[in-house]
Parts: sequence; structure tokens; C-alpha cells
Amino acid sequence: MGQLNKCIPGRAGKSLRPVSVDTFISYCLKSGLSLSHGVAVAPPPRGGRPRRDQGAGGGGDGVDRISSLPDDLLLLVLSRFQSAREAARTSVLSSRWSGLWRRLPELYFSDLSPSALEAALAKVAVPKLFVLDIAVSRHTDRHSFSAADVASLLRNAARLNPVELKVVVGVEVKDRGVAVEFPCFPRATSIHLEVFYLNLTLLSQGGEFPVLERLSIRNCFINIGVLISRCPYIRVLNLSHCRGDDATIVHSTTIEELNVTNHFIGLRSVDIVAPVLKKLTLHADLHKDFTMSLLAPMVENHSWSCSWLDIDGITLEIDRTRCLCRLTLETEKSGCIVLCLDIRRSSLHSVSHERKLQEIFQFPKCSVLELYLESSEHVYGGMVLNILRICNGIRRLKLVSNYWFRDVKGCPPNCLCDQPQNWRSHNTILLGLEEVEIENFKGSNHEVDFLKLLFRCAPLTKVIVRLESMVSKSCRGCKEIYNLFKANPSVECNVYLKLESQENIERM
Repeated sequence: MGQLNKCIPGRAGKSLRPVSVDTFISYCLKSGLSLSHGVAVAPPPRGGRPRRDQGAGGGGDGVDRISSLPDDLLLLVLSRFQSAREAARTSVLSSRWSGLWRRLPELYFSDLSPSALEAALAKVAVPKLFVLDIAVSRHTDRHSFSAADVASLLRNAARLNPVELKVVVGVEVKDRGVAVEFPCFPRATSIHLEVFYLNLTLLSQGGEFPVLERLSIRNCFINIGVLISRCPYIRVLNLSHCRGDDATIVHSTTIEELNVTNHFIGLRSVDIVAPVLKKLTLHADLHKDFTMSLLAPMVENHSWSCSWLDIDGITLEIDRTRCLCRLTLETEKSGCIVLCLDIRRSSLHSVSHERKLQEIFQFPKCSVLELYLESSEHVYGGMVLNILRICNGIRRLKLVSNYWFRDVKGCPPNCLCDQPQNWRSHNTILLGLEEVEIENFKGSNHEVDFLKLLFRCAPLTKVIVRLESMVSKSCRGCKEIYNLFKANPSVECNVYLKLESQENIERM
């Protein structure tokens, strides 16, 4: 910042001290001078009476020192308001300030009616803005926009050709789904657009965004694939509750960060081809026919949270007795990718929609698998073994049973959960599996059999068993796993006893 001379008065008989622009603005707006009818007036002493004008050389000499400053500096002062309304109100101070807001390179409008906003934009004197930020609460009916209002607003915004554009407006219910043309913004490097459930259409020809790097679209109907094809330098793309054909298609050679949020709609497909993509976030409710195609070899940071809409009682079946409720996938700070599956028993009234996980998702290489099961009474060994085969390369397994509630009914004879029936004798090699943690272990036969299978098929180095609170360490199942642990001295084995919110540990 350059220096300003003769801006802040010094003591009597001494020269005025030069200050930086930031210091001057802070002095004027916060602590130094208050504006009264265009005159810089020193505030009264704390607890004292207002000062009388002391004439030349005094602190309140009646000279308007601020309004005599260059326009560029006054505009800098006004820009600190970050509100076009507040900047315009300064015109009451002096005719010198009147209309200055029209020349601000950054304009912020909030909670204006459509007509007031259109009138304000028509007064803007800057042919090319740096920032145009318009935010009108969608919860205020008196400021709801019609489709025609939004179309006019976007045309005015395109005329002002900002570098950074943000438009958030509520739309009248009767106009939701109406088509509105989304014009091009040739100078825009950042666009945030939220026009509730209008159908944004692009120009049939041209209409490119040649320098756009960041794009956020919320609550709109729009063809994402076509839009991205017109953004040759886009790096960050945020899509939230965007409706098109319930599919998200992102093909880009430049995108580095992609965030997709889509709840309550039922996302049908995700098709991503992004060779330099580094961060992928997918938080969505999925349709039962959801498919995913992911070609992004450079992704370093994953954040997925997906659940299935229970439409007409249809669930996604894991096996003949269980369905998948939620799937999450996260990249830890260490770089390990953790896959979590919440699995519940299928409802008697639901229609199971059987699909294999590998048919739905293209998983990255996961190091950690966490399974949260609704029941420990039902046999889970065959199901878990199948998931471990699908997610090849798992290094750490955590299995939590009775996650949702405690069972009151046991597993009936010949229950379909014990499939395939020969899973206990499988010799599947689980090469990467080194650590296992089982929580709410009851010591039932199938739980002991599952541990025996893991010791036989995986190069384990560490096993943790956390007993269910009502289980005694002297029960038959616990005695069996103690013997199993003693037979494998090279494996670090710990048993935790849960007694009234306290945990005791026994190391083997």
C-alpha cells in the first residue's frame, strides 16, 4: 500500500503524519473520525460533553477532510462495507459521496425485491465488475422471483460481465421447472448459482465459459455434461441437488476437485472420467438401479456417504437375509481408505433387489473394512468372507454386531443366513489381512468358527475381541478363543471384558 499524507491530523504545531491506506480506513470507520454531514468530526471524550468547534488547527475545525480525498480512496472505503445498500446510504453525508457506490468494482446485494434489484443493477456505472454477489433469502415470500425475473437478472449479470458471480434467489413455486437461459460469462473465473428448481438451458451454440475455474450449482435442473464441456479450464466443481435425468456425468481433463450432493431424489448413475481428479466427494441417496463408472486414477482423497431410498419397500440385498443400508468411504490422514458398510436384516415386507457390490461401485483400493451388523445371533461368517473377497487387499477388519439393537430371538434351525454352508471349510487366502477387531462378541459357535477361519486363511498379527457386556470370560466360547490364541503365540491377541461401562483387558 502507498502512503497518504495530510490525512490524519497530528498535534498542534506538528506536521501531519503519513499513514497507510489500511490504517486510514481503520481510523475513519472504527476509531478516529465520525462522519456528520460530510465533515470529519472527532468523537467527544469518554464521559464528557461534545466538543465545540475549536477553529483552525483544532480537532473539530469543520473541514471535510474525507470527502476531499481522491475517488479511488473513497471507493476503497466504501468497498469495506461489502454491501451496496450500505455504500449507497453514504450519499446522505455529502453530495460528494452521492452515486459513488455505482462505481464500485465489487457489488454485494442482499434481500432486495426483483424490481429493486433490477433498478439497482441498471444504475451500475462500471462496465465490467470484479464481483457481483446477489443473495435473496428463499424463505421470504415477498422477495420470491418469477422465472422472468431470474431470466432478467441473469441477463443483467452477463451485461456486467463479472470475474466472480454469485446468485442465490428463491423462485415462485408455480415457476419451478420453467426453462431459463443461462448466458455465458466470458470473464468469470468463479460462479455460484442457486435458483431453486428452474430449468437452466444453455445456448445452442457458443455460450462458453473460457476462463471459469470454480463452479457451484445448487437446486437446479441442468445438463451437467454439456455445461462442463463448455468450461475448458474448470478445476473445482460442486453439484448439490442438481436435477437432470438423475444422472451425473462429469468428463473433464482439468477437474481436480468434485463434490456431489444429492439427497431425496434417488441418483441413478455417476459417470466420471477425470484423469487429474484428486478429491472426490459423493454424498447421495441412491436409486436401486444405481451404477457407477469411475475413471480417475489420481484421486487421493475420497469421501463417500451413500444410502438407498426405500421406495415401495425395495431394498438392496447383500445376501438372502440381509440388505445394505448405508455405505461410507473415507480417506484417513494417513492415506488409508476406510470402507464402512451398515448391514441390516431384510424386512419381511420388503422386496429384495439383489445386486452385487462390485456391480454397483468401482471401489478404490481400501485398506480398512468396517462392518456394522444388526445382529450377532445370525451367522455372518459366509457373508463377511464374501465381502473380503470382493474388497481384496483389506489390511484391517473391524466387525461390530448388535449395532442397531440387541436381538431377542435367536437364529432358527436351517436359517438362510448360514450360507454357503461350507464357508467354515473354505481355504480362501486373505493375503493382506493383518488386524482384526470384533466388538460385542458373544462366544457363539459361528463367531468362534469365523475366528478360526481367519487364523487359518490370513497372516494375522493382531486380534482384538471385545466381549458383549453380558458375556462371561468363563463361557465355553471364550475358553475356545483363549485356546485359539494360545495356539498362535506370534499373534498379539487382546480380550476386553465390558463390565458396567468399564473395560478390563486380558492379553494373551
